[in-house]
Amino acid sequence: MRILKLYKLFFASALLCSCLGFAQERAPAVPLITHNPYFSIWSMADHLTDQQTKHWTETYQPLVGIIRVDGKAFRYMGTNPRSLEAAKQLNVSVQATHSYYTFEAAGVILKLSFFTPAFVQDLDLLSRPVTYITWDVSSTDSKIHHVDVLLDMDGVIATNTDNQLVTWGRTQTKSLTVLNIGSRDQDALNRSGDDLRIDWGYLHLAFPKKDGFSSALSFTNIPDFVSTGELTTEDDLEMPKTPRGKAAHLGAAFHINLLPEKIESRHALIAYTEGYMIEYLNRKLKPYWQRNNVSTQAMLDQAESEYSSLEVRGKEYDKALSNDLEKIGGAGYRQLAILSYRQTLAAHGLAADLSGKPMSFPKENNSNGCISTVDVLYPSAPFYLFLNPSLLEAEVRPVLEYASLPRWRFDFAPHDLGTYPLANAQVYGGGEVTEENQMPVEESGNLLILGAALGQTQGDWHVAKEFWPQFSKWAKYVRLKGLDPENQLCTDDFAGHLAHNANLSIKAIEAIGAYSLMARGLGYTSIADDYMAAAKQMAKAWENLGFDKDHYSLAFDRPGTWSQKYNLVWDKILSLNLFSDTIRQTEVKYYLSHLNRYGLPLDSRKDYTKLDWTIWSATLADNQDDFKTLMTPISAWINESTSRVPLTDWYDTKTGKMVGFKARSVVGGVYIKALADTTLAEKWRAKVK
Repeated sequence: MRILKLYKLFFASALLCSCLGFAQERAPAVPLITHNPYFSIWSMADHLTDQQTKHWTETYQPLVGIIRVDGKAFRYMGTNPRSLEAAKQLNVSVQATHSYYTFEAAGVILKLSFFTPAFVQDLDLLSRPVTYITWDVSSTDSKIHHVDVLLDMDGVIATNTDNQLVTWGRTQTKSLTVLNIGSRDQDALNRSGDDLRIDWGYLHLAFPKKDGFSSALSFTNIPDFVSTGELTTEDDLEMPKTPRGKAAHLGAAFHINLLPEKIESRHALIAYTEGYMIEYLNRKLKPYWQRNNVSTQAMLDQAESEYSSLEVRGKEYDKALSNDLEKIGGAGYRQLAILSYRQTLAAHGLAADLSGKPMSFPKENNSNGCISTVDVLYPSAPFYLFLNPSLLEAEVRPVLEYASLPRWRFDFAPHDLGTYPLANAQVYGGGEVTEENQMPVEESGNLLILGAALGQTQGDWHVAKEFWPQFSKWAKYVRLKGLDPENQLCTDDFAGHLAHNANLSIKAIEAIGAYSLMARGLGYTSIADDYMAAAKQMAKAWENLGFDKDHYSLAFDRPGTWSQKYNLVWDKILSLNLFSDTIRQTEVKYYLSHLNRYGLPLDSRKDYTKLDWTIWSATLADNQDDFKTLMTPISAWINESTSRVPLTDWYDTKTGKMVGFKARSVVGGVYIKALADTTLAEKWRAKVK
């Protein structure tokens, strides 16, 4: 009885806060199942019953939830059937590894959670393609209730389009009953592109045998359950069919007589497995969890056996990370960083190379679909440098290996490795690679900075040593071309070519300093001294080239312009100290006077901004008040923007609307503020297994 009183007190407090006007944080989109660019399902509305759930591309991938209380049915997830009344949603909360919803219907409280054990420090768990869904059911009116709860999953989740043929079946493991569905053709790694979903492998819905679930593979799961509370006992065996043509759904239900003093809990596992994840240099790579040929059945059994301990661990992890993020950046920063957590990870495929080592491949979601884009690795790097640098190495290594091949004959670094999931050769720029259609200073500078950051955070320089010829070639190029860049593209290529780019020049100077750090780490003292001296000379020259009265210009030849100098953040993080503190302070002061309703524009040309870069610019501030002033309009944007998609990183600072890009890993860049706190970063890196 005491447990129930505490449970009721929790909800009474939540309702009281709402009445008193304390606004609940609102995510633009809520992550439900987030594992990789293909297995990524979201709720993009205020209520879980307002819309069907969607893949990050906004293609419907329906998860349907129905609860029957004493024979009356309510929707708690999805819109099917629309004739059913929706359970009242009391709240929603997003944490690093959990998303929580709470509903009330006919005297019953349903607490629903989606839990993905995405612990960045534990690659075995991180790569395991399992999300747990948990239902906690309790009575609010001191009455006994008969409760039936259904989860129905549409087989379209296992296809790219709903007109592809699928097959399905039921299997048993030691502890679980498993429903499975997948495409008939199973043509692994058959295409690449951006607006695509997976159409090989199998979607699994698994539930513990001991918990008395009923289940069915049938197109009629939902109407059967609504009318009777039961599922069709005979599976629909007429296959293959298409999801459009009434292929089977995966359906599981449980039934309880709910006593007033008791909270009933059930859980299920949702998983997606594929034999191959990535094609790298024409070799097909397995998912990292499968590197030792672990079977799907064994993986699911292990996930089930660890459910209880992982739940405890996940809640502790969520609390610790949230507390630390709020302590260093305030509530708005904590909300932003937590929303970025699973999104950053879900834009990657974590595979194993032929020796079993991890190789992580980011997909450039919603821009061009490129795989392992270097100027996507660069902005997301703070997330990994803060939580687990070995994962950043797993991202950088494929690019460095590719750049070491004879086929990459250029003096500057590549832009990408292909189009996801095929990492066989660069595609950016179309045909012939030239300085004009590439990002030579940008990508070379990015990899030099990341090479030094890896050496510092890992405490050794093995990456620098292994790829020293490549780093040396790029350092030479950047030293020659970087101080006053020619008419080149930078990472903000949507803004077009720009000559004499002051922010790109900063990157080049920081990259020269970063190369010096790598040289010193490897014992090449004379090279280190030479390049550090060059970096200092370039930084001094930059100050004269860029100064424009009370700030520093967008381009050296454009007085009256300005831009965010976000690349300057590495000067402190790498302890290079190449630039005067006055430059940083002057820029921050200028930014504070140019804020719009939803943030700081990227530069003087447009009202749009980049989310990741704005947090980098805010991290330049000497004090928390200035950081929070720059953060406050971003916090308002998170909770007010009408663009209901997984976080966009490119939006209008006056309207709050997305300009382009969603669900990208670059939002991991907001962890730059956390990374800048050396003590905190060391604390989280110490959790690496």
